[in-house]
Amino acid sequence: MPKPTRAWQRMLSGRRLDLLDPTPVDIEIEDIAHGLAFVARWNGQTRGDYAYSVAEHSLLVETIHARLCPGAPARWHLAALLHDAPEYVIGDMISPVKAAVGPDYGALDDRLTAAIHLRFGLPAELPKTVKRQIKRADRVSAWMEAVEIAGFSESEADRFFGRPDPSLTEGLSIRLRPPRDVREEFTSRHAALMHKL
Repeated sequence: MPKPTRAWQRMLSGRRLDLLDPTPVDIEIEDIAHGLAFVARWNGQTRGDYAYSVAEHSLLVETIHARLCPGAPARWHLAALLHDAPEYVIGDMISPVKAAVGPDYGALDDRLTAAIHLRFGLPAELPKTVKRQIKRADRVSAWMEAVEIAGFSESEADRFFGRPDPSLTEGLSIRLRPPRDVREEFTSRHAALMHKL
C-alpha cells in the first residue's frame, strides 16, 4: 500500500498545520507574520534590495482600507490585514498561475482563510460588502506596486487594476525593508487591532 502523502507543515511555533483540514488552534500570528515577511509578491520580480513581501503588502492594504472605510469596526480592519494570511503556508501565486492551477487552489485558500478568521474572532466567511471593500483596497495597493516597483507603466496598471482615487494613495509609497522589520510591524499592528475588538 502506498505511503500517504504528507499534507501538513511544521511551524516555527511548534504547531503542525494540516493543510487539508486546518484548525484554528494550530494557527499563531507569529507564524503568519514570519511566513508572510519572507513571501515575495510579484514572484520576486520587483526593483530594490529587498523583496516586496506579502506582509508589507498586507500592512498597506489595511492602511488603504482604513482610508476607504474610516468608520469600519476594528474587526474589518483586522480582516484587511489578514486578507492574504493563507499565503504564509501556500505562498503568493500571481493570478495567471492561480488560473492555471484551477479551483483546487481556491478551495485550499478558503479552508485556510476560514481557520485563520476563526482563530482571531472573525467570521469564517466575511460579508460580501466587506470582501468587496478589502478587494478594492487590494487593487489600489496592486496599482501602486505595479507602477513603483514592478515595472508597469501607469497606463498598463490602469488597465489591469484601475486608476485609484488619489486621496487613497496620498502620502503613501511602497516600502522595502528587511523581513525582521516587517514581521515586527505586522505583529504589532495585529496586536493593536485585537486590542480594539
